Amino acid sequence: TLLWLYKQVLELPFRQPYENVNRWFVTCVSQPQFKAILGDLKLCEKMAQFDAKKFAENQPKKESSKKEKTPKEEKKAEKKEEKKPVLEEELDEYEQTLAAEPKFKDPFAHLTISPFIMDEFKRKYSNEDTLKVALPHFWEHFDKDGWSIWYAEYRFPEELAQTFMSCNLITGMFQRLDKLRKNAFASVILFGTNNNSSISGIWVFRGQELAFPLCSDWQVDYESYTWRKLEPESEECKTLVKEYFTWEGDFKHVGKAFNQGKVFK
Repeated sequence: TLLWLYKQVLELPFRQPYENVNRWFVTCVSQPQFKAILGDLKLCEKMAQFDAKKFAENQPKKESSKKEKTPKEEKKAEKKEEKKPVLEEELDEYEQTLAAEPKFKDPFAHLTISPFIMDEFKRKYSNEDTLKVALPHFWEHFDKDGWSIWYAEYRFPEELAQTFMSCNLITGMFQRLDKLRKNAFASVILFGTNNNSSISGIWVFRGQELAFPLCSDWQVDYESYTWRKLEPESEECKTLVKEYFTWEGDFKHVGKAFNQGKVFK
């Protein structure tokens, strides 16, 4: 866990190079669920130093050797001994936090059953030709009343530097949305080159609204993107879905060459 590192070790000069990790950690501990367990967390101002003298003082002292008991005395002592109740192991701070978390409830439970089965499409997309099989299956079975299609674009392209770091940005978002996988699909693409790139993608969600506000765990990254709902029957939507799902096309709205893509499924 990073908790004790940020509380006792990572002083300001040490943690300055890790801006993204710092922002993620501060965002997490600022959430009400974290504050309920940890309270107001103060970040380390000065790195803790090892004190050998204090460490030695806190160590349990060795018990002085006792006079050996005779077999008769040992037998009497055994009779007097009472079985002590086995105490449950104390939970550490991390385990207490996990135990206190409420069980995950399905944020989509209020929606009616949709005839569009996302898992079937994902199997087609993963195992068969995207253009000839997966896309026709998608449009043939897509339920526009039960699902919605969105175009997303990263708000801060000027902050994107090395392309591998930009890819990590996409992958990190996908990892934090793990519990959303059953009710969403996305193809996100990095365009351009080092220090001149952009990120955008097509997302498909259960329901007619953005899914992120339904769960606090899903809200870490989505505000870094602009979101525009697409009309499934429009030519724009069909073109964008085709280009982003196949990673091929003109991408006229981008103005940069395809670099690499990531799929959330």
